[in-house]
Amino acid sequence: MSTDPSVIAAIEAAVKAEPENAELRLHLATLLLGAARAQEALDHCQKILSTQPDHLGALHCAAEASDQLGDRQRGEGYRRIAAALGGASGAGGAAVEESKPTELKSLAEGLEEVFGPERGRRDDDGGEGKAAPRRVAEGETHEGVWEAETSGVKLSDVAGMDEVKRRLQLSLLAPLRNPEMMKLYGRSLRGGLLLYGPPGCGKTFIARAVAGELGARFISVGLADVLDMYIGQSERNLRDIFETARRNAPCVLFIDEIDALGRKRSLQRHSGGRDVVNQLLSEMDSIGNDNRGVFVLAATNHPWDVDTALRRPGRFDRTLLVLPPDAPARAAILRYHMGERPAEGVDLRWVSEKTDGHSGADLAHVVESAAEYAMEESIASGKPRPIRPNDFKRALKEIKPSTRPWFEVARNYAMFANEGGTYDDLLEYIKARRI
Repeated sequence: MSTDPSVIAAIEAAVKAEPENAELRLHLATLLLGAARAQEALDHCQKILSTQPDHLGALHCAAEASDQLGDRQRGEGYRRIAAALGGASGAGGAAVEESKPTELKSLAEGLEEVFGPERGRRDDDGGEGKAAPRRVAEGETHEGVWEAETSGVKLSDVAGMDEVKRRLQLSLLAPLRNPEMMKLYGRSLRGGLLLYGPPGCGKTFIARAVAGELGARFISVGLADVLDMYIGQSERNLRDIFETARRNAPCVLFIDEIDALGRKRSLQRHSGGRDVVNQLLSEMDSIGNDNRGVFVLAATNHPWDVDTALRRPGRFDRTLLVLPPDAPARAAILRYHMGERPAEGVDLRWVSEKTDGHSGADLAHVVESAAEYAMEESIASGKPRPIRPNDFKRALKEIKPSTRPWFEVARNYAMFANEGGTYDDLLEYIKARRI
């Protein structure tokens, strides 16, 4: 017998409230299997296994989900891993390293069937073959371990933000689509585009949408992907990232938290941080390399902390302010996060009107809180009920825009450090909203 969708929705809300609760997530995966939603069930099992690779319940559930999806080989792989772990662990939970050779062989075969022959092996750092920097011994040739993905998102998937889209079309997309015009007017796409604004407003999503519009590969880089404790490794990581982008051209290389990687060298206490900035400057200038077809986008919440050398022409010479979503965008974000949650009498347009100034992350929090209130009453009464307008009213009383503190800090820079009109757009927004 299939499970009531409202029950599944209530458990989903509980999992979102407690994402680290493996048993609750496994229970949800089991319910999804019973509702013929095998892909979602498999996704939840994989999240459990990403932190608890020896979770037998998740392995068996993942095997059944794979079978339902028609991937028998993957299902058999999960069963091999479960069998090896089950046979290797006694009452005291002995480690896999103490297993018998046949059980270790079964485990290795299972890993290959689940992840593939390359991803089933462990890399030098003990990670599961993911796209992360590998330690490179002196004199060793580094072939690159970064993966460029294909973005399925386009600007049409970005709700609202018409001014952001217009600026992107003018500064980047239109010249690329009209190379003759670009040549006629002497336009060059050398350099990069810096997205800045309050946190949680979709800068990363916009970068993915640009890659989708260009039909280009996409590489997203964060602080942890570059910085390394070993001297010189951070610079190598940065060089490898740009080399991978060049090999995959056309490619959009997105650098998040550029203020941390490219922090003003006058504020750096250690030479290591200054060396990373110097390496980034070198890669942006493509010294000894050709950056044609590599479009560098970066995001920051603190553009005033970015080294001035990175802001000069030829590097991140174009800036784009990404503001909190407008009313149409808020409504679309709310609809997305509501998804298939059970609702009754909820007017999302009214909610969007009451959430002016909220970031996309704030809106997701509003929906989660409303769902939690409905789930709380459902658990107390023993009968699931849909999300109602009062749940949103309660949520809005507690959740205030998280962007306000950012604007209070940014206002001082926009008013007193607006060299060359860098923050004109921000200043106009602040004055219009009387922040």
